Amino acid sequence: MLWEIDVLARSADLDRPAQRLVQEAADYGVARNFTAASARAFLVEGAHLSAADAQRVADELLTDRVVEQAVVAKVGDAVLATPPAWMSGDVRVVHVLPKPGVMDPVALSAQSAIADLGIEPPLVRTCHKYWIAGLNDQQVEELGSRLLANDAIEQVVVGPLAVDHLDVGRPYTFKLEHVELDSLDDAGLMRLSREGQLYLQLAEMQTIQKYFRDLGRAPTDIELETLAQTWSEHCSHKTLAGRIKYTGPDGERQFDNMLKETIFAATQQLRKQWGDDDWCVSVFADNAGIVTFDDEFHIAFKVETHNHPSALEPYGGANTGLGGVIRDILGTGLGAEPVCSTDVFCFAPPDTPADSLPPGVLHPRRVMKGVVSGVRDYGNRMGIPTVNGAVYFDRRYLGNPLVYCGNVGIIPHDKAFGKPQAGDYIVAIGGRTGRDGIHGATFSSAELTSESEDLSGGAVQIGNAIEEKKVQDVLLQARDRELFTAVTDCGAGGFSSAVGEMGEKIGAEVWLEKAPLKYEGLSYVEIWISEAQERMVVSVPEASWDELHALCASEGVEATIIGRFEPTERLVLKYHGNTVCDLAMSVLHDGRPPVIREASYTPPALQPLTPPERDNYTGDLTKILGSLNVASKEWIIRQYDHEVKSGSVVKPLVGQHSDGPSDAAVVRPVLAHDRAIVIACGMNPHYGDFDTYHMAASAIDEAIRNCVAVGADPKKIAILDNFCWGDCEKPETLGSLVRAALACHDMSVAMGTPFISGKDSLNNEFSYIGSDGVKQTIAIPPSLLISAMGQMDDCSRAVTMDVKTPGNLIYLVGETKNELGGSHFGLVNELSGGQVPTVDTAISNKTFAAMHTAIHSGAVAACHDLSEGGLAVAAAEMAFAGGMGMQLSLDGVEVSEGGVAAKLFSESNTRFLVEVKKEQSVAFEKAMSGVKVAKLGTVEFGPRLTIQSAGSVVVDADILELKAAWQKPLAW
Repeated sequence: MLWEIDVLARSADLDRPAQRLVQEAADYGVARNFTAASARAFLVEGAHLSAADAQRVADELLTDRVVEQAVVAKVGDAVLATPPAWMSGDVRVVHVLPKPGVMDPVALSAQSAIADLGIEPPLVRTCHKYWIAGLNDQQVEELGSRLLANDAIEQVVVGPLAVDHLDVGRPYTFKLEHVELDSLDDAGLMRLSREGQLYLQLAEMQTIQKYFRDLGRAPTDIELETLAQTWSEHCSHKTLAGRIKYTGPDGERQFDNMLKETIFAATQQLRKQWGDDDWCVSVFADNAGIVTFDDEFHIAFKVETHNHPSALEPYGGANTGLGGVIRDILGTGLGAEPVCSTDVFCFAPPDTPADSLPPGVLHPRRVMKGVVSGVRDYGNRMGIPTVNGAVYFDRRYLGNPLVYCGNVGIIPHDKAFGKPQAGDYIVAIGGRTGRDGIHGATFSSAELTSESEDLSGGAVQIGNAIEEKKVQDVLLQARDRELFTAVTDCGAGGFSSAVGEMGEKIGAEVWLEKAPLKYEGLSYVEIWISEAQERMVVSVPEASWDELHALCASEGVEATIIGRFEPTERLVLKYHGNTVCDLAMSVLHDGRPPVIREASYTPPALQPLTPPERDNYTGDLTKILGSLNVASKEWIIRQYDHEVKSGSVVKPLVGQHSDGPSDAAVVRPVLAHDRAIVIACGMNPHYGDFDTYHMAASAIDEAIRNCVAVGADPKKIAILDNFCWGDCEKPETLGSLVRAALACHDMSVAMGTPFISGKDSLNNEFSYIGSDGVKQTIAIPPSLLISAMGQMDDCSRAVTMDVKTPGNLIYLVGETKNELGGSHFGLVNELSGGQVPTVDTAISNKTFAAMHTAIHSGAVAACHDLSEGGLAVAAAEMAFAGGMGMQLSLDGVEVSEGGVAAKLFSESNTRFLVEVKKEQSVAFEKAMSGVKVAKLGTVEFGPRLTIQSAGSVVVDADILELKAAWQKPLAW
């Protein structure tokens, strides 16, 4: 029996989804002057399920009877098409359902909850249902395709549902497939690579062809897929770890492994210098970097990207992006406990006209809302606070939004390392395997096109945070009972990468038919490369299996033996006794031919920027505050629970009304004491248009100074790199990345700040055929995110950026230069040219150390780093966050050129605006000995920000008006 349960609002004013639909249709220019109603629908199938059972499920489980009502009927019953009483006119009913095979976590939760009612769990599938009045068939179709559904994962049915059962898969008939390579020429090899979604290069396909030719046989399909997953850009970072001949303004360099010779080398150099004082525990060797923290715990940090999936399905892409990086932390050492999360997003402007979008591109506003919702739901449902992040806007992110997700965890000292042992069982823990995420690793290594949604929709995954929370809980218990010897997550490549990496030094035999499946019909290849979420792989001694299995069962988590680590140095895959793959581990991990690239980079010639001279710059300040990159991100932050776990000390929003922009988060991972971690980031893609070296240097300086601004010790800050770039087969694009990596090396060594982990995402370009029939390509700007993790001995000494007390003194710390190149002053005034901000590491080191001393002494009441918008913006933010005014003078600010505009809006690095307690000004100035400091003025009780220069008022504004301008753009 197939029942449909529709859950509707009791009145039109309670129907929020319908109200949002009408508003968004108007915002996107899709349709106007129509009415709508909505319902959450559940399709419930079971031969045992009576009408009374279905009604009980509706009443006791699915419906809040205070504000909702339920309609229960057999699918196809006319009552299900009847619109709510407040609808009138020509009404069409529209159903939006997940496509077959797409993960449906709400349905899974409903099945489990129905079982808790004492009813034998039926099959369940969810559906969104709408009644639309006032639109014709074509308009309803457009509404469905552009707003109601995402074709990558959903289907739209207009009219009543005509189904009599739920399709949950069909039996699979085994047939071992071989792929003929020997007869293929180069063109044929590349056609196979492309059409098979392997995305391997010609040299790699030729290497595979020769390997199997020498063996005298054709590869099986699963062997070819395994090589493609392992050799993918996403998994092997083959471009940046390859051979590169580089020519740039810093000379010619030949790299055998660019990452090892720049970023990795910097950390190794620092560790040698520190000797016994080395505080790095594990770097670039595990799923996350680990550093020391206290006498009991280390801390781990990882930031990942999930760009391509988020471009196709923003909610699912971001949702599983955060879920994946949380599993990275769970899969570090023998398992770290997640403490807090971060996120950074890059979008095209949300006000982009809908009619200007290339084919195949979702509207940036829809992308933004979906991405934020995805991160929100996963973090909140797992009970992990999201405490720090940033958002950047640039039209070049139109085809490729960037989604960076990070997580921090704590791990006991004796659990920081794991190693699988020969003879251990290979055990899968957590979610079942389905078709979600097929070809995810190889897809992420390819350029997006207007056809990607059709070709690669299967690469999109949908997460289930509740399942991952259960996995987390059981895994940490098993860790503490010492029931496994190693753990990793099933991320890109699924079992292929997880087992392949764990067994690299030993060998592994996997029995694919043992893997628990979500539904029938998966082939042996699909089981092996699926990226279905919420799965971990552990290496379990035979003697520990019974206890581990019982522990998992007690928490409702599946644990299944799917193989064994065998000391053969081979990867052997079997399906019901049939050997479907037999590869040497050395071929998988060392057999890929080296990528050899030419790279060249020449920064654009410096063009002068002459700022406009004005009597008053209040209008410029207001425009900058109201620009998307500077404006308040409160709409996003408020959706995250940043208080859960009770460890958040300095939150993302601070000040009198908790709505000022914090520089960094301070979190106590262990509530028993006040030692804390500090989380911040630095990024400014627009600087890369001038010179990617200075862009990278500025990002590192910004990330560190954000940590220092709240009180972190600059001597113990670790950083992570995430490079998101365009097509690195282009010498100039790769050259710009090498130039940035050289800056990372130089800054890391000079500032004593080690890189402990990182990730790159290349080929972030989108191609389509324009209306003129010519191929068009949108490449993202070079985008380097630097994430920083600092530490504080005593979090009670942390300071925030909001001003506190009238009469306190305001100081500018650091050297201001005529560096308006790439500034927000230049952007809002459409000015080009200028010098991009640079970093003097000798000055940075002295300044950061002095600021830390001053904050630690208690002399500092508030501190804010100067970044986007410079001094004027920092002053405005401090003032309206604290609900007080400031009276400042620029006369003590020295700048060689650029005049008042440079003093107000230069974005020179290594600078802070500081509120100093009046009675401790002498102590503050003493602490800042040897560092450039200018006393600017005082905090005022009145609500005005006034800035003077040479006796003339150059900024005069009500702080509430400045705040309103700052909050308006994203007050959704």
